[in-house]
Amino acid sequence: MKSFKPKTPSRRQMTVVEYKKVLTRSEPEKSLVFGIRRAVGRNNQGRITTRHKGGGVKRLYRDVDFSMEKKNIPAKVASVEYDPNRTAFIGLVVYKDGEKRYIILPSGITVNEEILISENAAVKKGNRLPLKNIPVGTQVYNIEVYPLGGAKLVRSAGTFAEVLAQDSPTTMIKLPSGEVRKLPENSWASVGQASNEDSNLVVIGKAGRSRLLGIRPTVRGSAMNPVDHPFGGGEGRTQRGRRRPLNKWGKGVRGVKTRGKKKWSQGSIIQRRSK
Repeated sequence: MKSFKPKTPSRRQMTVVEYKKVLTRSEPEKSLVFGIRRAVGRNNQGRITTRHKGGGVKRLYRDVDFSMEKKNIPAKVASVEYDPNRTAFIGLVVYKDGEKRYIILPSGITVNEEILISENAAVKKGNRLPLKNIPVGTQVYNIEVYPLGGAKLVRSAGTFAEVLAQDSPTTMIKLPSGEVRKLPENSWASVGQASNEDSNLVVIGKAGRSRLLGIRPTVRGSAMNPVDHPFGGGEGRTQRGRRRPLNKWGKGVRGVKTRGKKKWSQGSIIQRRSK
Protein backbone atom coordinates (compact mmCIF):
# COMPACT_ATOMS: atom_id res chain seq x y z
CA MET A 1 0.00 0.00 0.00
CA LYS A 2 1.12 3.54 -0.74
CA SER A 3 0.63 6.37 1.78
CA PHE A 4 1.29 10.09 1.35
CA LYS A 5 3.02 12.94 3.14
CA PRO A 6 0.40 14.61 5.35
CA LYS A 7 0.31 17.95 3.53
CA THR A 8 -3.44 18.12 4.15
CA PRO A 9 -5.66 16.41 6.78
CA SER A 10 -7.13 14.05 4.17
CA ARG A 11 -3.72 13.05 2.82
CA ARG A 12 -2.69 11.90 6.30
CA GLN A 13 -5.18 9.01 6.18
CA MET A 14 -5.33 8.29 2.44
CA THR A 15 -3.89 5.06 1.03
CA VAL A 16 -3.84 3.58 -2.46
CA VAL A 17 -2.66 0.34 -4.00
CA GLU A 18 0.85 0.65 -5.48
CA TYR A 19 -0.19 0.02 -9.07
CA LYS A 20 3.28 0.70 -10.51
CA LYS A 21 4.61 -2.44 -8.84
CA VAL A 22 1.87 -4.64 -10.29
CA LEU A 23 0.50 -3.28 -13.56
CA THR A 24 2.43 -3.73 -16.79
CA ARG A 25 0.28 -1.71 -19.20
CA SER A 26 -1.60 1.58 -18.88
CA GLU A 27 -3.81 1.58 -22.00
CA PRO A 28 -6.36 -1.21 -22.62
CA GLU A 29 -6.52 -3.42 -25.72
CA LYS A 30 -8.55 -1.34 -28.17
CA SER A 31 -10.43 -4.28 -29.69
CA LEU A 32 -11.73 -5.35 -26.25
CA VAL A 33 -13.14 -2.05 -24.93
CA PHE A 34 -16.25 -0.06 -25.68
CA GLY A 35 -18.15 2.88 -24.22
CA ILE A 36 -20.98 2.19 -21.83
CA ARG A 37 -23.52 4.34 -20.03
CA ARG A 38 -23.61 3.46 -16.37
CA ALA A 39 -26.97 2.97 -14.69
CA VAL A 40 -25.84 4.90 -11.54
CA GLY A 41 -28.71 3.52 -9.47
CA ARG A 42 -31.49 4.24 -12.00
CA ASN A 43 -33.91 1.76 -13.51
CA ASN A 44 -35.10 1.61 -17.12
CA GLN A 45 -37.48 4.52 -16.44
CA GLY A 46 -34.71 6.72 -15.08
CA ARG A 47 -36.00 6.56 -11.51
CA ILE A 48 -33.61 6.17 -8.59
CA THR A 49 -33.82 2.64 -7.19
CA THR A 50 -30.48 2.68 -5.34
CA ARG A 51 -29.58 5.91 -3.58
CA HIS A 52 -26.13 7.48 -3.22
CA LYS A 53 -24.93 6.65 -6.74
CA GLY A 54 -24.13 9.05 -9.56
CA GLY A 55 -21.44 11.14 -11.23
CA GLY A 56 -17.92 9.80 -11.22
CA VAL A 57 -15.21 9.63 -13.84
CA LYS A 58 -16.09 8.27 -17.27
CA ARG A 59 -15.16 4.62 -17.76
CA LEU A 60 -14.49 2.43 -20.75
CA TYR A 61 -15.89 -1.06 -20.34
CA ARG A 62 -13.36 -3.90 -20.69
CA ASP A 63 -14.96 -6.99 -22.21
CA VAL A 64 -13.92 -9.57 -19.60
CA ASP A 65 -14.40 -13.22 -20.56
CA PHE A 66 -16.40 -14.95 -17.82
CA SER A 67 -17.61 -17.89 -19.91
CA MET A 68 -14.04 -18.98 -20.79
CA GLU A 69 -15.22 -21.59 -23.29
CA LYS A 70 -11.91 -21.78 -25.24
CA LYS A 71 -10.87 -25.15 -23.90
CA ASN A 72 -7.68 -27.17 -24.41
CA ILE A 73 -5.86 -24.22 -26.01
CA PRO A 74 -2.91 -22.87 -23.96
CA ALA A 75 -2.85 -19.12 -23.36
CA LYS A 76 -0.09 -16.80 -22.23
CA VAL A 77 -0.58 -13.76 -19.96
CA ALA A 78 0.49 -10.74 -22.02
CA SER A 79 -0.22 -7.97 -19.49
CA VAL A 80 -1.62 -7.13 -16.07
CA GLU A 81 -4.07 -4.22 -16.24
CA TYR A 82 -6.35 -2.05 -14.11
CA ASP A 83 -10.11 -2.23 -14.65
CA PRO A 84 -12.16 0.72 -13.31
CA ASN A 85 -15.32 -1.42 -13.32
CA ARG A 86 -14.10 -4.04 -10.82
CA THR A 87 -11.76 -4.38 -7.85
CA ALA A 88 -9.59 -7.27 -9.10
CA PHE A 89 -6.91 -6.82 -11.76
CA ILE A 90 -7.55 -8.13 -15.24
CA GLY A 91 -5.06 -9.69 -17.61
CA LEU A 92 -4.81 -9.79 -21.38
CA VAL A 93 -4.26 -13.42 -22.39
CA VAL A 94 -3.19 -14.48 -25.88
CA TYR A 95 -4.24 -17.98 -26.94
CA LYS A 96 -2.07 -20.21 -29.12
CA ASP A 97 -4.38 -19.50 -32.08
CA GLY A 98 -3.75 -15.75 -31.71
CA GLU A 99 -7.06 -14.69 -30.11
CA LYS A 100 -6.88 -12.12 -27.31
CA ARG A 101 -9.22 -12.00 -24.32
CA TYR A 102 -9.43 -10.35 -20.91
CA ILE A 103 -9.77 -12.52 -17.79
CA ILE A 104 -9.74 -11.85 -14.05
CA LEU A 105 -6.23 -12.70 -12.93
CA PRO A 106 -5.34 -14.77 -9.87
CA SER A 107 -3.07 -13.34 -7.20
CA GLY A 108 0.65 -13.85 -7.81
CA ILE A 109 0.53 -14.58 -11.55
CA THR A 110 3.00 -12.68 -13.76
CA VAL A 111 3.44 -11.82 -17.42
CA ASN A 112 4.41 -14.70 -19.78
CA GLU A 113 2.96 -17.37 -17.48
CA GLU A 114 0.75 -19.94 -19.20
CA ILE A 115 -2.80 -20.86 -18.25
CA LEU A 116 -5.00 -23.67 -19.54
CA ILE A 117 -8.76 -24.22 -19.54
CA SER A 118 -9.23 -27.98 -19.69
CA GLU A 119 -10.75 -30.92 -17.83
CA ASN A 120 -7.26 -32.41 -17.64
CA ALA A 121 -5.44 -29.19 -16.68
CA ALA A 122 -3.00 -29.28 -13.78
CA VAL A 123 -4.27 -27.86 -10.50
CA LYS A 124 -2.12 -24.77 -10.93
CA LYS A 125 -2.75 -21.09 -10.25
CA GLY A 126 -4.77 -19.59 -13.11
CA ASN A 127 -5.85 -22.89 -14.69
CA ARG A 128 -9.57 -23.61 -15.03
CA LEU A 129 -11.23 -26.99 -14.70
CA PRO A 130 -14.48 -28.61 -13.48
CA LEU A 131 -15.09 -28.67 -9.74
CA LYS A 132 -15.13 -32.49 -9.72
CA ASN A 133 -11.45 -32.50 -10.82
CA ILE A 134 -10.28 -30.06 -8.13
CA PRO A 135 -8.89 -31.66 -4.93
CA VAL A 136 -10.47 -30.96 -1.54
CA GLY A 137 -8.86 -27.98 0.21
CA THR A 138 -7.99 -26.10 -2.99
CA GLN A 139 -8.67 -22.37 -3.25
CA VAL A 140 -10.82 -21.39 -6.24
CA TYR A 141 -12.45 -18.25 -7.65
CA ASN A 142 -14.50 -17.25 -10.74
CA ILE A 143 -17.00 -20.07 -10.09
CA GLU A 144 -20.00 -21.08 -12.19
CA VAL A 145 -23.35 -21.57 -10.43
CA TYR A 146 -24.40 -24.08 -13.08
CA PRO A 147 -22.41 -25.66 -15.98
CA LEU A 148 -21.63 -23.38 -18.94
CA GLY A 149 -23.43 -20.49 -17.23
CA GLY A 150 -20.33 -18.31 -16.93
CA ALA A 151 -18.50 -17.33 -13.76
CA LYS A 152 -20.85 -15.70 -11.25
CA LEU A 153 -19.36 -16.32 -7.80
CA VAL A 154 -16.15 -15.09 -6.10
CA ARG A 155 -14.93 -12.45 -8.54
CA SER A 156 -14.00 -9.54 -6.21
CA ALA A 157 -10.43 -8.60 -5.34
CA GLY A 158 -8.67 -10.94 -2.93
CA THR A 159 -11.58 -13.36 -2.56
CA PHE A 160 -11.46 -17.14 -2.79
CA ALA A 161 -13.67 -20.12 -2.02
CA GLU A 162 -12.52 -23.49 -0.69
CA VAL A 163 -13.49 -26.90 -2.00
CA LEU A 164 -14.73 -28.80 1.07
CA ALA A 165 -15.98 -32.14 -0.27
CA GLN A 166 -16.82 -34.10 -3.41
CA ASP A 167 -20.24 -35.70 -3.23
CA SER A 168 -21.24 -36.67 -6.77
CA PRO A 169 -23.19 -35.18 -8.53
CA THR A 170 -22.36 -32.09 -6.45
CA THR A 171 -19.31 -30.41 -4.97
CA MET A 172 -19.43 -28.65 -1.62
CA ILE A 173 -17.65 -25.29 -1.40
CA LYS A 174 -17.19 -22.67 1.30
CA LEU A 175 -17.73 -19.12 0.02
CA PRO A 176 -15.90 -16.01 1.35
CA SER A 177 -19.01 -15.07 3.39
CA GLY A 178 -18.73 -18.34 5.32
CA GLU A 179 -21.72 -19.88 3.54
CA VAL A 180 -21.31 -23.56 2.63
CA ARG A 181 -23.25 -24.64 -0.43
CA LYS A 182 -23.51 -27.38 -3.03
CA LEU A 183 -22.78 -26.72 -6.70
CA PRO A 184 -22.99 -29.10 -9.68
CA GLU A 185 -19.73 -31.02 -10.02
CA ASN A 186 -19.59 -30.08 -13.73
CA SER A 187 -19.47 -26.35 -12.97
CA TRP A 188 -16.08 -24.81 -13.78
CA ALA A 189 -13.83 -22.77 -11.50
CA SER A 190 -10.40 -21.16 -11.70
CA VAL A 191 -7.67 -22.22 -9.29
CA GLY A 192 -6.27 -19.58 -6.96
CA GLN A 193 -7.32 -16.34 -5.30
CA ALA A 194 -8.58 -13.26 -7.16
CA SER A 195 -5.83 -10.65 -7.57
CA ASN A 196 -5.40 -7.29 -5.78
CA GLU A 197 -5.85 -8.70 -2.28
CA ASP A 198 -4.80 -5.31 -0.80
CA SER A 199 -7.99 -3.70 -2.14
CA ASN A 200 -9.77 -3.87 1.23
CA LEU A 201 -6.96 -1.83 2.85
CA VAL A 202 -7.62 1.25 0.70
CA VAL A 203 -8.64 4.34 2.70
CA ILE A 204 -10.51 6.79 0.48
CA GLY A 205 -9.47 9.68 2.74
CA LYS A 206 -11.63 12.52 1.41
CA ALA A 207 -15.08 13.23 0.00
CA GLY A 208 -13.83 14.26 -3.43
CA ARG A 209 -12.32 10.86 -4.07
CA SER A 210 -15.66 9.22 -3.30
CA ARG A 211 -17.35 11.47 -5.84
CA LEU A 212 -14.79 10.47 -8.50
CA LEU A 213 -15.72 6.84 -7.79
CA GLY A 214 -19.40 7.63 -8.38
CA ILE A 215 -20.41 7.52 -4.70
CA ARG A 216 -22.76 10.34 -3.64
CA PRO A 217 -23.18 11.59 -0.05
CA THR A 218 -25.34 9.73 2.48
CA VAL A 219 -27.50 11.85 4.81
CA ARG A 220 -28.32 10.51 8.28
CA GLY A 221 -31.97 9.83 8.97
CA SER A 222 -31.76 11.71 12.28
CA ALA A 223 -30.73 14.86 10.37
CA MET A 224 -33.94 14.79 8.28
CA ASN A 225 -37.45 16.07 8.92
CA PRO A 226 -40.18 13.74 10.21
CA VAL A 227 -41.82 13.65 6.77
CA ASP A 228 -38.61 12.32 5.20
CA HIS A 229 -37.51 9.61 7.61
CA PRO A 230 -38.80 7.64 10.64
CA PHE A 231 -35.89 9.05 12.71
CA GLY A 232 -36.40 12.66 11.59
CA GLY A 233 -37.44 15.68 13.65
CA GLY A 234 -37.14 16.50 17.32
CA GLU A 235 -35.32 19.27 19.15
CA GLY A 236 -31.55 18.89 19.15
CA ARG A 237 -29.99 15.47 19.04
CA THR A 238 -32.68 12.97 19.84
CA GLN A 239 -32.64 9.21 20.11
CA ARG A 240 -34.34 7.31 17.37
CA GLY A 241 -37.22 6.37 19.70
CA ARG A 242 -37.62 2.93 18.16
CA ARG A 243 -36.41 -0.45 19.17
CA ARG A 244 -34.86 -1.41 15.84
CA PRO A 245 -33.16 0.65 13.12
CA LEU A 246 -35.29 1.32 10.05
CA ASN A 247 -34.62 2.63 6.58
CA LYS A 248 -36.32 5.61 4.96
CA TRP A 249 -39.38 3.52 4.11
CA GLY A 250 -39.81 1.99 7.56
CA LYS A 251 -38.34 -1.39 6.65
CA GLY A 252 -35.95 -3.11 9.04
CA VAL A 253 -32.21 -2.90 8.39
CA ARG A 254 -29.01 -4.30 9.99
CA GLY A 255 -29.39 -8.01 10.45
CA VAL A 256 -32.74 -8.42 8.70
CA LYS A 257 -32.62 -11.35 6.29
CA THR A 258 -33.74 -10.32 2.81
CA ARG A 259 -33.14 -13.56 0.90
CA GLY A 260 -36.31 -14.99 -0.65
CA LYS A 261 -37.49 -18.15 1.10
CA LYS A 262 -38.57 -19.68 -2.21
CA LYS A 263 -35.41 -18.86 -4.15
CA TRP A 264 -34.49 -21.62 -6.60
CA SER A 265 -31.10 -22.28 -5.02
CA GLN A 266 -32.39 -22.41 -1.44
CA GLY A 267 -31.94 -26.18 -1.19
CA SER A 268 -28.26 -25.93 -2.18
CA ILE A 269 -27.23 -24.10 0.99
CA ILE A 270 -25.75 -26.42 3.62
CA GLN A 271 -24.72 -23.75 6.13
CA ARG A 272 -25.80 -20.12 6.24
CA ARG A 273 -23.31 -17.28 6.28
CA SER A 274 -22.68 -15.81 9.74
CA LYS A 275 -23.85 -12.27 8.91
